[in-house]
Amino acid sequence: MPKALRFPHDLDLSPLRQALWAHRIGHHFTDDDEGQLIIVLSDAQEAQALELVARWQRGESLQPEGPIARSPGVLRSAFARAPVTTLSIIVCILCFALTAIIGDSFLAAMTIVPIGVEGEQLVYGNLPEALASGQIWRLLTPMLLHFGWMHLIFNMLWLWYFGRQIEALQGPLRFILLVVISGIIANLAQYATGVVLFGGMSGVDYALLGYVWLFSRLRPSSGFNIPHMLMIFMLIWLVLCMTPFADVIGYGNIANEAHLGGLLTGLACALIATRFGRNAGQQ
Repeated sequence: MPKALRFPHDLDLSPLRQALWAHRIGHHFTDDDEGQLIIVLSDAQEAQALELVARWQRGESLQPEGPIARSPGVLRSAFARAPVTTLSIIVCILCFALTAIIGDSFLAAMTIVPIGVEGEQLVYGNLPEALASGQIWRLLTPMLLHFGWMHLIFNMLWLWYFGRQIEALQGPLRFILLVVISGIIANLAQYATGVVLFGGMSGVDYALLGYVWLFSRLRPSSGFNIPHMLMIFMLIWLVLCMTPFADVIGYGNIANEAHLGGLLTGLACALIATRFGRNAGQQ
């Protein structure tokens, strides 16, 4: 787990935080009732961060000694901070491109049930039969499909915002489990309404939102951060999309059940993790 450094409320941490960034030490800042917290995101940099804190407390110079290493490129930096989240975004972009290049055959391979054409009619397969024939991937792959640039960009922004927090603070395995579990539940929730042609990462995004929000409330020292107004905005958007307002602004055919299923899944996972997880007792 990332190292959490606690300080009193009345202490100005600006010089220390500036020094941490100058030394390329990734960290997250938050506070709770007991004081201010600086959470070092990489275990490998923990010793270096503790040394900087000791120097700062002694009043010594915090300037880096020798030349500062050149910052890596954007993609390389993203991989270093959150490799699985970054890879997930790349996969979604590739699937978006393949949908445009290959067309219906690729789309039919990724939907929750097989789709074909008989005469001039679309024919949909059956999920139990598809699973029985070994097409297990269909439980998950609809989340990789996006049907427009705005759909893709909007979902990828939220995936990056919430996913990198989870991966940096709790590791890639926790992030992968959340994506897989919430992706399957969100897809099944949407399929249960009788809709088969749907897609997008928004159900997972809402799961990550719910997980980060509830975890940050139950474990304030976890390092998770989500502005209160952002949570309110996402909930308002969730409700508005269930009304005729979505059609008015041109956002028809929204996977509302997937959004709601994802959100409830994320909340449940956060509750389980904080109550029964391996690190549930840590502050």
